[in-house]
Amino acid sequence: MLPLELNGVFPEEEDGYMVHPKSCDLEMVPNLRHNNRGFCKSRRKARFATDNNEKENLSSWIPENIRKKECVYFVESSLMSDTGRVMCECGYPKEQHLEEATKPSVFLGKEWDPKRHIQEMPTDAFGDISFAGLGPKVGKYVRVSVDTPPCLIYRLMTQHWGLDAPNLLISVTGGAKNFNMMPRLKNIFRRGLVKVAQTTGAWIITGGSHAGVMKQVGEAVRDFSMSSSCKEGEIVTIGIATWGTVHNRSSLICPTGGFPAEYVLDEESQGSLSCLDSNHSHFLLVDDGTHGRYGVEIPLRTRLERFISEQTKVKGGVAIQIPIVCVVLEGGPGTLETVHGAITKGTPCVVVEGSGRVADVIAQVAHRPVPEITIALVRQKLNALFRDTDELFTEGRLVEWTKKIQDIVRSRQLLTIFREGKDGLQDVDVAILQALLKASRSRDHFGHENWDQQLKLAVAWNRVDIARSEIFTDDHEWKPADLHPVMAAALIGNKPDFVKLFLEQGVRLKEFGTWATLLYLYENLAPASLFHGKLQKVLLEEKEHAACTQVPQVQLHHVSQVLRELLGDATQPLYPKPKHAERHRLSLAVPHIKLNVQGVSLRSFHKRSAGRVAFSMDPVRDLLIWAVVQSRKELAEIIWAQSQDCIAAALACSKLLKELSKEEDDTDSTEEMLSLAEEYEHRAIGVFTECHRKDEERAQKLLVRVSEAWGKSTCLQLALEAKNMHFVSHGGVQAFLTRVWWGKLCVDNGLWRVILCVAFFPLVCTGFLTFREKRLRPMSCLARTRAFFTAPVVIFHLNILSYFSFLWLFAYVLMTDFQATPSWREYVIYFWLFSLVCEETRQLFYDPDGLGLLKMASLYFSDFWNKLDVCAILIFIAGLVCRWIPSTLYPGRIVLSLAFIIFCLRLMHIFTVSKTLGPKIIIVKRMMKDVFFFLFLLAVWVVSFGVAKQAILIHNEERVDWLFRGVVYHSYLTIFGQIPTYIDGVNFNLEQCSPNGSDPYKPKCPESSQDKRPAFPEWLTVIMLCLYLLFTNILLLNLLIAMFNYTFQQVQEHTDQIWKFQRHHLIEEYHGRPAAPPPFILLSHLQLVVRRVLLRRPATRHQQLKEKLEKNEEAALLSWELCMKEGYLQHRQRQEKHSLEQKVRDVAHRVEAVAELLDLDRGERTGLVEQRLAGLEEQMSQATRTLAWIVRALRGSGLGSEEDAPTVVPSPAREPKELGSQEKPEGKPAWYHVSARNLLYPSSSARRFPVPDEKVPWEVEFQIYDPPFYTAHGTEAAACDPLGDSLEALSNIDYNAVDGLIDRQSFHGPYAVQNQLPLNPMGRTGLRGRGHLRCFGPNHALHPVVTRWRRNMDGSIYRKSLKKTLEVLVVKFPSSDLWALPGGCLEPGESLPGKLRRVLRRELWPQFQTLLAHGTEVHRGYMDDPRNTDNAWVETVAVSLHFDDKNDPQLKRLNLGLQAGEPETCIRWQLVDGRIPLYGNHKELLRSAAALLGAYY
Repeated sequence: MLPLELNGVFPEEEDGYMVHPKSCDLEMVPNLRHNNRGFCKSRRKARFATDNNEKENLSSWIPENIRKKECVYFVESSLMSDTGRVMCECGYPKEQHLEEATKPSVFLGKEWDPKRHIQEMPTDAFGDISFAGLGPKVGKYVRVSVDTPPCLIYRLMTQHWGLDAPNLLISVTGGAKNFNMMPRLKNIFRRGLVKVAQTTGAWIITGGSHAGVMKQVGEAVRDFSMSSSCKEGEIVTIGIATWGTVHNRSSLICPTGGFPAEYVLDEESQGSLSCLDSNHSHFLLVDDGTHGRYGVEIPLRTRLERFISEQTKVKGGVAIQIPIVCVVLEGGPGTLETVHGAITKGTPCVVVEGSGRVADVIAQVAHRPVPEITIALVRQKLNALFRDTDELFTEGRLVEWTKKIQDIVRSRQLLTIFREGKDGLQDVDVAILQALLKASRSRDHFGHENWDQQLKLAVAWNRVDIARSEIFTDDHEWKPADLHPVMAAALIGNKPDFVKLFLEQGVRLKEFGTWATLLYLYENLAPASLFHGKLQKVLLEEKEHAACTQVPQVQLHHVSQVLRELLGDATQPLYPKPKHAERHRLSLAVPHIKLNVQGVSLRSFHKRSAGRVAFSMDPVRDLLIWAVVQSRKELAEIIWAQSQDCIAAALACSKLLKELSKEEDDTDSTEEMLSLAEEYEHRAIGVFTECHRKDEERAQKLLVRVSEAWGKSTCLQLALEAKNMHFVSHGGVQAFLTRVWWGKLCVDNGLWRVILCVAFFPLVCTGFLTFREKRLRPMSCLARTRAFFTAPVVIFHLNILSYFSFLWLFAYVLMTDFQATPSWREYVIYFWLFSLVCEETRQLFYDPDGLGLLKMASLYFSDFWNKLDVCAILIFIAGLVCRWIPSTLYPGRIVLSLAFIIFCLRLMHIFTVSKTLGPKIIIVKRMMKDVFFFLFLLAVWVVSFGVAKQAILIHNEERVDWLFRGVVYHSYLTIFGQIPTYIDGVNFNLEQCSPNGSDPYKPKCPESSQDKRPAFPEWLTVIMLCLYLLFTNILLLNLLIAMFNYTFQQVQEHTDQIWKFQRHHLIEEYHGRPAAPPPFILLSHLQLVVRRVLLRRPATRHQQLKEKLEKNEEAALLSWELCMKEGYLQHRQRQEKHSLEQKVRDVAHRVEAVAELLDLDRGERTGLVEQRLAGLEEQMSQATRTLAWIVRALRGSGLGSEEDAPTVVPSPAREPKELGSQEKPEGKPAWYHVSARNLLYPSSSARRFPVPDEKVPWEVEFQIYDPPFYTAHGTEAAACDPLGDSLEALSNIDYNAVDGLIDRQSFHGPYAVQNQLPLNPMGRTGLRGRGHLRCFGPNHALHPVVTRWRRNMDGSIYRKSLKKTLEVLVVKFPSSDLWALPGGCLEPGESLPGKLRRVLRRELWPQFQTLLAHGTEVHRGYMDDPRNTDNAWVETVAVSLHFDDKNDPQLKRLNLGLQAGEPETCIRWQLVDGRIPLYGNHKELLRSAAALLGAYY
């Protein structure tokens, strides 16, 4: 659900109305979602399932729900098959019928009727389909009955076939036979169709056969699949074909499902049937029980397309009604019928000019005004374009085609002609999307709904180019708040181009990023992301801890818990857990997203819900984190460019990505995260470099500034936590660390000066040393001494001197002064060690950031040198305990000696400050890890050889110490050349061993014979020894050397970076260490105890590594950093622009552009030649006519005989424009009724006779005009005219007069009456009778146009384009989906329409009649109503009732009367605008009323 401030579905009372969603049985259909990384894998798994459980489910569900058609009564047909077999009326031979169908039954002797003799039964053809010899590609297919409900098929495709609901439905129609297209046009069509399907996630629906336009679509998809990678997804191409016309369909029949069914594409033997196209992914084979009859699938295809287009898809935060577009190539009569039906239903169509036949006919007349599209013009076009076909065009068919083409061209907003290289259209995909947007823009909407719908479509299609060119234009002004819903959709859908576009249009992330918005974004995390899993784990833990039955909803403190785990405990929680009283603010109820925005801005919502919208501290940071934890690189880059604290943000992102990569199982994802983390580190380095180049002091201040936005951490701290060695080794960072290392001393003093001052500290008071701070130079000796001894470099060297003194004294005591009674020197050692223990304890409990004891202990023991210190101290204490016990004095000295070794190893930490020795110590530490792995391999060989050697040589050695020596010790020494003398029998000597193992100082003798010769197999032991030495000395030792070499080279390459990174820890340690060295450090510890325990003062952290700035200073520093970031981004753009890759890319684009221009030039030249040929032909035609005139003139003058006159051949073609202008009928009226000539009569199955515009007037001869007669059966037959057209029933009607209660007089004067039926004064309509109207002749109606001024909040009149704006009263009845003016046809004897009386209280009727009497008439006459016929029509009187004063008492009474109307009727005041949807031509009445008042329309 979308947050309230993003939803915007809070219309004003007069601006919106409730729209009830359409019911459907698709609640069970899941909304399949695929993340970008696993799209191909998951889609293949969903669509082409091979799991046995899925097959079993499909095998049981399809036969239970999907049916087929089967003939159950065999009736012999007069037609025979090609093989001479007897056929049934259904088209199938007798052998393919059920056994019961050929036996006598209740149908015997009756005529074959498809409605009775074809029955439904479970389908027997479904599953996977593979095409033999065409690769491993597998699709889906199912045989369905022609009467199958569309919702069931949609459920099959989305739920069982695993298709994601489409963002667009492309219905491709055209020629079913192969046709030729220009190669360039063919390539453009294929490329554009695939591009629009691939970028928008569309479904392509075709006829599915391997011929005609279906073959063109299939080849386009094939070319795309061969040239694209798996990550680009697969194009869903659905073929809907007739089962009875599919060749080789027997191979698809499998009652349990074919997994897969192998289909053979054999065009040579298909005959009149057709093969399925192998490049389609899904097939719906429509079955009506017949064989060989084409077009069976059209009704089901139409119903399915309409059903899909009525579905609402919610994905990525955007709710759209799935749009549909019809693409037309070539085609014949069926294609024209399809296009006409699509246009009639409001479906936009794209006609590809140049593809041939019907497509070219429509394209060539589409630019003309409708009156110029005459029957003669259409005949000329058909003769030219259908020249090579067998189509026969009778007069009736020609009239029908002309009427349909006129209807198509009349709806120009739904018709788009794609002309190659013309009208700025270079690609079919742009033409398709522009057609949809043009259709959406032309539809009537309330408020700004049409623009919002177009933007939602563009976002759903992910076509930012269309949004830039078609939506964000000067025609509409977008408010930033209106873009917030689609901004959220673009973020969730990972559409960075749209995010960038919305930012360019004025969206501010600080206004967009509210708490509720952030919650909504985290609720819609990609399920496959690692962060989503960690967040769900936190929620489950909270559920278990709170003993709840349901998993709690995601709150920001849950997110903060996961983020702190990733960023480290050194950062404070980014989103603190709210108190109980504040919890409602952070957990707003989020409504279901329906982006049907009614023009309400976020600002107006804030006014209505003051205090409910809470903005976070740093919305840009929040959005950046949301994008980074999902590894959305481009989105994160755009948001980071908007951030203010950019260095800290980049370092934090690097830390997040590195931590997430450690837990990611997918290797590709891990590499992607690490690469992105490295990129953010480089960004931080780039911005810091710009800052350091401009101002070193301010740049160093950025390193230690406490960032409230990032958990009160610093840039330096974040870099260390993320182990960003490149950043820490930056010259600016190292200069800062060097400055901290030297304290208040100048860094150019030289180390030898410091050592001399340590040895002779009175030199400090002289000018021997220089200080960094000028204020120290003129001060006293005490201040200089204090500044000197508090410098970390001095503290470090004093501690070195102290530690060496401690080791020297410790060694002296161990070697020369270790007595039963400790000497004073030994007591000094103990006191010294006690000071070391106190210092380690201080480091353990030193917690200035409030992390807690456990976390501090974890951090303390994470350092290797601290572990070494603790180990040495514990061993020393153990030795000390043994030393004080007389019986363990010597073991105590041994333990203390071991402690001395560890204390000596601690010296290596001191040398890490050296640039030469520091990296070497790191290499040693790395090599120690290699040694441990090596020892594991070595132990395998040592133990295996030792055990085998001991078992062969020695019999039953029971002494454990000698067993260890024989198995491990001797085997280990053998590696270094100490080979046992007795192993080969040459140096066998029994005197060096004990025969029975009784001598504890001699090993047991090997196996020997009675003559004291070795009895063991010498050859075996020698071979074993050789193999052992080969693998250990040569193989393993060289492996160890190679490992050492690799480690050395790896560290050596980054020696400088590693040393600089490790150097910080030493500097930080001595920066916070007391100045006095051990054992004098106890004085500092005593002072600390007094301050913390007795005075209870908190610990203070040195300000140089963490500094809290004032707000003004911090704002100025961040603004300066922002300027430096802009400079870095510009520098980076210049580098990318001048890079070699970009230059190669630019050259490639230019080459493509030149190639396009050459192709266009070639096409223009061809067109020029054609124009010249046409001109030459026209000149020849004129010359021929001139010669004919000359011949006639000469013959008329008697200068020649008629027999000698040459025969003049007429020109085969004339210019269409001239033809149309010459044959244009004279006296043609300027206006024709259009709605009254719709081929389909509303709410019935009646179909009008086609009447082109030129045949509308009764005066124009129309010999073939034969309209059907239709009159609906009304419920009140007594109040209606007769139903039939019999003369007796109609003879009693008095036309052109008041016939009883019925006024049959027309506002247009007397009308003609023919055969007792009146004739419509506006001309032919194509239907006789009175249809749904009550009376023959005029049916009078009344339509009051009730208006008032629209006013602002202060009561002033709202203006638009400097004109006053109106509000009109409109009503919508349950029987209609359209809004209308409150009026309608008048019943006989009534003065108010029945529909108007339904929305008014009875006591208000007389008052309303009085208002009508004083109103202004704006229209009186004929209405172009779709119910009109040749003999019955609607005439209305429209009266304008305007209330100028908002306090008018009559207006108030009217509002009260409206509120008391019927509950099922909706009535409202609507803002008057040219785009509001109204019934019929009510908009023309409203336009007249607005013009009368001078108001905006």
